[in-house]
Amino acid sequence: MSRTSRVFHCRPDDVFDVLADGWSYATWVVGAARIRDVDEAWPEPGSRIHHSVGAWPLLISDTTSVEAVDRPHEIVLTVRAWPAGEGKVHIGCEPIGADKTRVTMWEDASSGPAQLIIKPVRDVLLSLRNVEALRRLSHLAESRARRADDTNGDGSVAKVRSPGT
Repeated sequence: MSRTSRVFHCRPDDVFDVLADGWSYATWVVGAARIRDVDEAWPEPGSRIHHSVGAWPLLISDTTSVEAVDRPHEIVLTVRAWPAGEGKVHIGCEPIGADKTRVTMWEDASSGPAQLIIKPVRDVLLSLRNVEALRRLSHLAESRARRADDTNGDGSVAKVRSPGT
């Protein structure tokens, strides 16, 4: 399995807030073009995101489903993009101190023609893709964490103090 990690400047719950928002999937998953629907139960096991991959006019409509979730530690997904195939993705979140998280993605093809790509080449391609996916995911999670820090807990904006006041 290809394994890629990145340290995020936010808590694991901030990362899972993004992962739990199925409508944000196409924002951080490289290759996802649009979201057609998200099951109400997302991200419970068995729930799905209905997405399209590729670029117009060559869009492939398929799904990503949750196999297992242990918020805020790990989510395991089955990603489908037939006719290319199907894969398994594990996203793990390990807290580092009070305000950082090491996020690791493990991914590999589990069925279909993508398995025919020799493993070392497949690992390099998946690693390059997942470096970018984790970069995008970190921007979303860190941004949400900053916005949450700027509120009073009830959605109202906290008064920002200037240094020395």
